[in-house]
Amino acid sequence: MLTFTEEITLLMLDDDGLFLPIRGGAVEHILIGAVLMDLAFANRVDTDPERLVVIDATPTGNSLFDGALERIANSGENLDTKGWVELLAREQAAAIRQRVMDNLIERGIIEAKDERFLWVFQSRRYPTIDGRVERGVKLRMEDVLLSDDMPDPRDIALVCLVDACDILGDLFSEREMERVRPRIEQLRKMDLIGREVGAVIADIEESITMAMAQVAH
Repeated sequence: MLTFTEEITLLMLDDDGLFLPIRGGAVEHILIGAVLMDLAFANRVDTDPERLVVIDATPTGNSLFDGALERIANSGENLDTKGWVELLAREQAAAIRQRVMDNLIERGIIEAKDERFLWVFQSRRYPTIDGRVERGVKLRMEDVLLSDDMPDPRDIALVCLVDACDILGDLFSEREMERVRPRIEQLRKMDLIGREVGAVIADIEESITMAMAQVAH
């Protein structure tokens, strides 16, 4: 079974194995949001509008999460979810991103391909080898969004995080999006971490907009 962090990473890759244009360019913040969700469902952290706290500092045994868990547990800082997303994105997201890609490669789900442009600039793609895993994740999301039944809490969290990325439009048609938008709004009210990640990205977008406006003047 894939973790949240691995699932959201798969969904952020396009058919060519490149990262989709993520809202605000905030791939790192999305990954940290996924890590916090994984820790919450492992009963290691809990969150409310005021703060995120460690309720069990016992390592999970998964290196994707345990660095973040240790950082929060030993910090002595009293931050809310948004604060931890911002801090951990700066400190740990790059390493987490690489470990996620390595895990997916090791499982045989994706592969790494290095390419050169004009024989100078090197880029790396991660095309899918086994598309069944990604299709399974998408089908779960479809089941949640196209049903009126109460979904599994894990699936609520996944939908909310994907919505924060603003990539649902890459996964569903325009007509489907019109149909499921009320359902998405309903689910967003049930998941605090997804909402907080969305708030971080909104702040990033606002900062970019203000910076561009200052340059223009």
